Amino acid sequence: MSEICLIVDFGSQYTQLIARKLRELHVKSEVVTPKISLSEIETRKPLGLILSGGPSSVSDENAPHLSFSLEDLRIPVLGICYGMQWMVENLGGKVGGGEKREYGVEKIQIEGGRLFTEAGELSVLMSHGDHAAKIPDTFKITARSKKGVIAAIEHKERQLYGLQFHPEVHHTQNGNDILRKFLVACRFHFDWKEKNIFEEMKQHFVAQVGEGRILCALSGGVDSAVVAVLLNKIFPGQVDCICVDTGLLRKNEIQDLAKLFADKFHFPIQIIDSSEEFLSALKGIKDPEAKRKTIGRLFIEIFERESKKLKNIQFLAQGTLYPDVIESISFHGGPSAVIKSHHNVGGLPERLPFKLVEPLRDLFKDEARRLGEFLGLPHEFVWRHPFPGPGLAIRVMGDVTAERLRLLREADARLQEVLRESGWHEKLWQSFCVYLPVQSVGVMGDQRTYEDMIAVRCVHSEDGMTAHIAALPTPILEKISARIINEVRGINRVVYDISSKPPATIEWE
Repeated sequence: MSEICLIVDFGSQYTQLIARKLRELHVKSEVVTPKISLSEIETRKPLGLILSGGPSSVSDENAPHLSFSLEDLRIPVLGICYGMQWMVENLGGKVGGGEKREYGVEKIQIEGGRLFTEAGELSVLMSHGDHAAKIPDTFKITARSKKGVIAAIEHKERQLYGLQFHPEVHHTQNGNDILRKFLVACRFHFDWKEKNIFEEMKQHFVAQVGEGRILCALSGGVDSAVVAVLLNKIFPGQVDCICVDTGLLRKNEIQDLAKLFADKFHFPIQIIDSSEEFLSALKGIKDPEAKRKTIGRLFIEIFERESKKLKNIQFLAQGTLYPDVIESISFHGGPSAVIKSHHNVGGLPERLPFKLVEPLRDLFKDEARRLGEFLGLPHEFVWRHPFPGPGLAIRVMGDVTAERLRLLREADARLQEVLRESGWHEKLWQSFCVYLPVQSVGVMGDQRTYEDMIAVRCVHSEDGMTAHIAALPTPILEKISARIINEVRGINRVVYDISSKPPATIEWE
């Protein structure tokens, strides 16, 4: 098994970003609850432990904490923000109140230390009220903020470190270098790469599935395609791939997928045309959560129905990703808020006739893409922009109808063509159109029109957890608008979404 770093989730919104940053550095990481015991850690044999930030004060009655002292743990530990404060208290220091609150990018003065390259100023992201008032006698201060707050500490002898700032966010200068230095202190070999990921998945799923048959739910997107190829490589002859044509996919998506699998991987896909069922089930539903739940329920009903036509199906495989889980539930029962449910997670009924197989559940999107390339999927397919499980249903605001889906599908096809022709497609994390049930006055051929509206959304992101707008050049925006309005009958206005995440989400619903 690969070397691993455990990350204790004290409730920070950045906890999963820490995991992502470590994986970018080719170190396997796993988020665990503060309820983890010392004996469990010793059994897992991690090379290092990171304590995340969190919204609590260490003095709060119900503040999260570990049940043991770090004195009893003989591996390197890095405490971040709340994690540093808990480390200080746990080892005999004191944490003070919030008279020196710091939120946002601040300058700190480096005074030395093993995690920093050299002394001098560093720009970092602070997000704290409390701070270390007195550090344990066995520690020394390695950085301070302009307000005099202790910004970094380290044990004089052991590999124990504390950072009051967040090295995992891109606002922090040299954040990746700081994390890498900690991982070097842990003696990682930085070998968590696609081959290792595949081998561990193979070992895990061979033990879970054995000789059982798997029903693989293909949605038409990248994630489920990676799952299908992965499982067919591990279990040749044991996987039945069913692709449900919901009528909610992008233009020609089903046909392109069938051709890819037939030509490249030579295993069959059964395509079930269920578009009328989905349209009927969605009729009159405007609430986005109700749409997601309806689509998730119907997916399962269809797979149940189709599985009865197959022999001995025991497992249902789907392409759930780590961000799907993060946004759908409060991670490890912590304080993180539920943002929205995903059909792969919150849409499933409580009782399933299958056991779930979710190979990508612990992977971020970029990890799943790289795994797909390793497995042989074409680059241009693997690096397509993310597409939501509920499909175009959550890109049609309000009622979902066949005509609205047609308008949206044709508009989005024009958007993608312009982005590819201009070289912008691969520069973006995600791009798509949204149908708005808003009509406005226009003029075409000297005649008045009163037609529908399309919103265009293009964003930059690293993992979908945060995003900022893409500043497309005005000529590109004009070309997108002209192609949609001139070629998609029924649309006479195009608008550009300039909202970042947060406060908005990437998808509109």
